[in-house]
Amino acid sequence: MKKINRRSFLSTASAVASSFMIVPRYVLGGKGYTAPSDKLNIAAIGSGGMGAADLKEMTEENIVALCDVDWDRASETFMQFPDVPKYKDFHIMLEKQKDIDAVIVATPDHVHACASMAAINAGKHVYTEKPLTHTISEARTLAEAARHAGVATQMGIQGHAMEEARLLCEWIWDGAIGAIREVHAWSPHPVWPQGMDRPTETPPVPDTLDWELWIGPAPYRPYHPAYLPMKWRGWWDFGTGGLGDMGCHIFDPIFWALKLGHPESVEASHSYFVAEALNWDKKKNTETYPRASIVRYKFPARGDMPTVKLIWYDGGLMPDRPEELEEGRKMGDQFGGVLYIGDKGKILTGSHGARGLRIIPETKMQGYQRPPKTLPRSIGHRREWIAACKGGEAAGMNFDKAGPLTEVVLLGNIALRVDKKLLWDATTMRFPNAPEADQYLHHEYRPGWEL
Repeated sequence: MKKINRRSFLSTASAVASSFMIVPRYVLGGKGYTAPSDKLNIAAIGSGGMGAADLKEMTEENIVALCDVDWDRASETFMQFPDVPKYKDFHIMLEKQKDIDAVIVATPDHVHACASMAAINAGKHVYTEKPLTHTISEARTLAEAARHAGVATQMGIQGHAMEEARLLCEWIWDGAIGAIREVHAWSPHPVWPQGMDRPTETPPVPDTLDWELWIGPAPYRPYHPAYLPMKWRGWWDFGTGGLGDMGCHIFDPIFWALKLGHPESVEASHSYFVAEALNWDKKKNTETYPRASIVRYKFPARGDMPTVKLIWYDGGLMPDRPEELEEGRKMGDQFGGVLYIGDKGKILTGSHGARGLRIIPETKMQGYQRPPKTLPRSIGHRREWIAACKGGEAAGMNFDKAGPLTEVVLLGNIALRVDKKLLWDATTMRFPNAPEADQYLHHEYRPGWEL
């Protein structure tokens, strides 16, 4: 059999109709082709990048359809599943292939809500990568729609399933460092360009990319390689910046352990304020997120837990090194970290799922009598969702939980745009002291892309 390489695959793919390929009989079932009833039929919207990583963890199920607007980016995944039908338009996929039980959504952020809602409206279970949505109103709409449809959901933040996330909760609830009133969280991201203007060149669109579908619900603009792959994260119209990319991962254990809900207020400072000192362009950029930022949240008291300040840093900015941390020890890991400041001590963790958590200094860690493990342990983040799809209990980061977490990172991004302290009324979903900020809670969709 002739070996298929990436170039020959793309050459063949370009000759195929852009919408879909013929569905094999064994997928649909029928005489002699009954699909195993104990396996899910899973489709992916966004098959490269994180979509590929998600699929790799789900190969025990039936992968029955793959969709991506960029067949170059998705080519390796497509070659791994040569007999599975491929699509560019997820609307066509959902309409043509009725055998799909569940859908992975791993598109750029601005398409998350549209793709997820289309799947929910088709009665499919949905696993959507973080952040759940591009706007706060989308997060609420998705959660409500999933609840009404009765489908199983999960947002892709794998750290929620980690052992350390549960240990953090158990230690803090045990009073390991006393009441916590201040938390510092950080990430070195963005690792893509930010703080630049829209390009003016209009190079040709690659043959393997459907630019119209890639733009999706966002305001139309000509193709440029400044937007993809991955670089879309830095543009207001497409991504959610460093905070949106890493905030869900890093904030999740904080929210769980401190039982946080909606913040009372949020304010931000960013690199535009110090541009002159750093020899950057002083003009505020309305196209991309700033190169670096600090976002300050205030959360109200919860039960016996006091008011807490949560401060976020990105773009290379970090909190002061705690004096309790021994010389030679790193703050966090390569993706970021969290410092919890309690009345009786401090806890330092890495990024995803509170990995590497330790009470500092190490002498206090060694003297700490760890409490019993009381929280249920996870079977794995993606496996939780699959079990929920098959009638098991709700996944740990279902949309009812993922929505509020996503809201908080998106509130920080709105603060970056408005440059003032924002008071947040979560019940009415508005900013009482800054009505000019309310416009960023919603999207205006291109025709045909409305939720």
